[in-house]
Amino acid sequence: MPSFSSDILFQPFTIGSLTLPNRIVMAPMTRSFAPEGIPGSHNAAYYRRRAEGGVGLILSEGTVVNRPASRNDPGIPFFHGDKALAGWQHVIDEVHAAGGKMGPQLWHTGAVKSFMSDWTPDAPVESPSGIDAPGVQRGVAMADADIADTIAAFAQAAADAKRLGFDTIELHGAHGYLIDQFFWSGSNQRDDRYGGPSIGERARFAAEIVAAVRAAVGPDFPIVIRLSQWKQQDYKARLALTPQEMAQWLEPLVAAGANVLHCSQRRFWEPEFPEIDGESGLNFAGWAKKLTGAATISVGSVGLSGDFMAAFGGESSTSVGLDRLLERMERNEFDLIAVGRALLSDPRWVAKVREGDAEGLHGFEPAALRELV
Repeated sequence: MPSFSSDILFQPFTIGSLTLPNRIVMAPMTRSFAPEGIPGSHNAAYYRRRAEGGVGLILSEGTVVNRPASRNDPGIPFFHGDKALAGWQHVIDEVHAAGGKMGPQLWHTGAVKSFMSDWTPDAPVESPSGIDAPGVQRGVAMADADIADTIAAFAQAAADAKRLGFDTIELHGAHGYLIDQFFWSGSNQRDDRYGGPSIGERARFAAEIVAAVRAAVGPDFPIVIRLSQWKQQDYKARLALTPQEMAQWLEPLVAAGANVLHCSQRRFWEPEFPEIDGESGLNFAGWAKKLTGAATISVGSVGLSGDFMAAFGGESSTSVGLDRLLERMERNEFDLIAVGRALLSDPRWVAKVREGDAEGLHGFEPAALRELV
């Protein structure tokens, strides 16, 4: 186990109406085990096991809002329609019965093609400019009515989540999916109010979604938004090259009502702006907290030797110590830490960390992606 005490991970944390027993978040991970978009008892049991294992906050796999072609794989669950919402009601009831807290991740995949299957939706895929990446034409550009309907679909999904009893929601604004496609100049070439040369201008779509969700759920219900610089279309893409640009990107989201910024990095220990001295190598979540004052979640290869994109390429990862994580949390760089593949393989990962069971912490094998452990 690390030389640093793990006590910092097990301190409570409160945001709005939500109080968590510890600082560990289960990161959203696409599983594609929801036939016809309906989560079943196997999904509920999967999440309940993480609650029983001591996860502070569970964020669900991406679950899509009510738009044509909002998902890119047939096993991705809906968060709309009576049958799907009944399935999610069972999920949250099971998680609460085990003493857990949970929020659904609300998603629209935009023009991104799945790397898990060759399935294509019946309707044309949609994106800001009808492209998936620079020079890659895919689908259709969204008209004003499409944008308005999409914003309304996110707000309705959030309202349904609160009605079902979920404790929070997360908006998926990262990794090159629809909201992120509006952020990125490589996929947003619009010349209307949803485009523009600056990241602050291109953040309008996301800010309007956050504002609509805030109106739908009220003032105290926590809203999380997941963000990333990198895209699956381009790992080296960066939306903000300076702290000033990052502030232009993030401040409108917080002003619109986002409580928590979930800052995705492939490796959480890497500094966001390494060329800037005097900031102790703050990572993405550290800079987001410093610039906006909002609570932040960090994420990226926690407890494992390799990053998660390598896992989809069939690479395994070994278990590593948590010293770098605990050091950053001790200095209050960020508030919460999201754990992905380690929890995907082992629902008792949190309990083992708390118990100091170093021998019980195992690595990750890609075979774990093929079942709900």
